[in-house]
Amino acid sequence: MDEKRNAPLVVELPTSAEDVTPETAPVLPEMGLEARQSPTGFQATSLMLGRRPGRALRWACGLFSGFVALSLCLTIWEFLTGLMARFPAVGWLALALLLGACLAAAWVVGKEISALRRLTQIDQIQQRASDARASGALVETQSVCAELEALYRGRQELRWEAARFAEQKPEIFDADGVMEAAERALLFPLDRLAEQNIEAAARQVTTLTALMPLALVDVIATLITNLRMIRRIAEIYGGRSGFLGSWRLARLVFAHVMATGAVAIGDDLIGSVAGGSVLAKFSRKFGEGVINGALTARVGIAAMQLCRPFAFQAGASPSVTGIMKRALLGVFVSDRTR
Repeated sequence: MDEKRNAPLVVELPTSAEDVTPETAPVLPEMGLEARQSPTGFQATSLMLGRRPGRALRWACGLFSGFVALSLCLTIWEFLTGLMARFPAVGWLALALLLGACLAAAWVVGKEISALRRLTQIDQIQQRASDARASGALVETQSVCAELEALYRGRQELRWEAARFAEQKPEIFDADGVMEAAERALLFPLDRLAEQNIEAAARQVTTLTALMPLALVDVIATLITNLRMIRRIAEIYGGRSGFLGSWRLARLVFAHVMATGAVAIGDDLIGSVAGGSVLAKFSRKFGEGVINGALTARVGIAAMQLCRPFAFQAGASPSVTGIMKRALLGVFVSDRTR
């Protein structure tokens, strides 16, 4: 029995008159439509976060908001009319204050609408740039680069780079060359600023987590730091995000982190997290700080990928490990020493 069990297994292949070649090989069966379109776990989470609520819920929220607004207006009207009947001078003062508040609210709403339009414009430029890079058409690429120049025309820190790109652009007749020149002149300086802000945020989160004794304070400080970092990155790339724009951008960033989390944990983020786990053996709080700093750096990179008008090429996106190395170096080494 043992000899038969250890004996090699011989499988006889059927012989055919003609050899099987790539041309004569049978066609593989195609996957069904449902199998091709079924999203993975991270993609399903991203779609769930970006999905609009149902029509019934939208109607319910709209009707309830209208009822609250009508009740508030009637309450204010009754308060003003009663105040004017009893104390006319105070009533007119209250009316003036109300009009000033309405003007300030209208100004804030105008800024929010402008910020949302700015973010939408960046999204459109990013989509057109991806299409132009895929098609390789020179005219389309030049049009996208012209939109990028118009977006950053008023930036003083890019004035010299924009002038140099305007001089070089007529001499470049390749679509990829025009795109690379635009990135090198207008986006690389902004990338450095964004990376510096991510390093500062990761350094701050690491330090706060290592020094704060309460876990709740760590969570609140990390959340505030991440939101400020996302808003600052949007401002660097020209987003000028207000409150609603920052909320929308934060939702997209965290959805993007969830959608791409498997890849990041598989190749880049795992190194920083593993380093934090090793440091946790010597100092638990400092190890937790390194892990939180690495997660902050991952959120910052996702914000860069969403706010950047031109998408990063393969391998050109900043890494969590590199940002954490520079961030931790800044904890122990001053800028003058570096």
